[in-house]
Amino acid sequence: MNDRTFLPLSRRALLTNILSFGVVSSVRPVFAATAAKSPWPPIDATFLFTADVHTCLVSGGTLSPNCEQEGKTDANLLRHVAAVNRIAEFDWPAEIGGVATGLAGAGQKIATPLGIVIGGDMTDDGGGQVKVPGEGHQLLQFSSRYQQGVGPDRVHFPVYNGLGNHDLDQDGMPPHIDWYRRELRDYVELNHRQTVFYKPPVAVANYDIESDNYSWDWGGLHLVQLQRFGGDTTKGAIGGLEWLGQDLAASAADGRPVVLFQHYGWDAFSLEKWDSAKSTFDDEGSGHAHWWSDDDRAALLAVLKGYNVVGLFHGHEHDTPMIYKQGDLDLFKPIATYKGGFALARITADYMDVVLAQAQGDAGDVTFLKAFSKRLG
Repeated sequence: MNDRTFLPLSRRALLTNILSFGVVSSVRPVFAATAAKSPWPPIDATFLFTADVHTCLVSGGTLSPNCEQEGKTDANLLRHVAAVNRIAEFDWPAEIGGVATGLAGAGQKIATPLGIVIGGDMTDDGGGQVKVPGEGHQLLQFSSRYQQGVGPDRVHFPVYNGLGNHDLDQDGMPPHIDWYRRELRDYVELNHRQTVFYKPPVAVANYDIESDNYSWDWGGLHLVQLQRFGGDTTKGAIGGLEWLGQDLAASAADGRPVVLFQHYGWDAFSLEKWDSAKSTFDDEGSGHAHWWSDDDRAALLAVLKGYNVVGLFHGHEHDTPMIYKQGDLDLFKPIATYKGGFALARITADYMDVVLAQAQGDAGDVTFLKAFSKRLG
């Protein structure tokens, strides 16, 4: 373990920390005006996206089986935290590997991010619980690194949490079948859902209690967290497509740009189906879907039709930085968090710049891997 070790906290202590960070650490977004006139507020939002954190502690300093070999260590997460915390010290790259990036903001200083969005698999094993319901060490490890705070051990920006299959798929020991899922969903809700009496550390404008999907705005930019995927009904989840349709109708019918975040994408791994000839799931199979189905994807795209969705960020596949398209939808998938990966985006009323990056070493150095830019409006 790194000498900056994770210290387990009780739930009461965790909630106390959540509440205190909500009061003293929130960042008030500042949006630059743009020359172009539009029916929505000005937009100049810089943010980070990362997925597949896979915290792996199951007790004090013990990792789940195979986590050490796979690199799912606290030391690697600390390297990732160091890199994202230093991101505003760098410039938007003009070149990557000797090739011009074409970024609209190439050469400009990167602004302090308004937040870091998590694209699922915050934990490796449903929060890290064991046979009897209790505080999950993996969830506590996640919160000790990816909840806004000060110092070198945790991120310095507001965190927008999202769940993936590793967070939600595992069943607990009977009779506590849903304990793992409930704890992870509770964590998301406690961090984001505001009420008359409770102010979370990162309050959002619209939170759906049923699906745990939520949305918020940075100026005229509308952002939506869809958890595992929009419309998910796996393992008792309540699909949120009706909520999503209502949210977009209320907040984005004027044509403002919309950004979506979820765990699954349109990459080959996310699209795996059962291959009966090989008795496994792969990208050559024609049987039932491993993660989400053709119908699932069609249903989500149907809800999005007619809105100005400028990008969808996702995770799930760990090794390959991807910038690609599905029809008219631009998709972005960084390398897994525990491997140092993240995406950096800047969206204004005029353009969208995205760079995929990777942490290098213990000092917070960053390597830029891929770049994307398009005009908006």
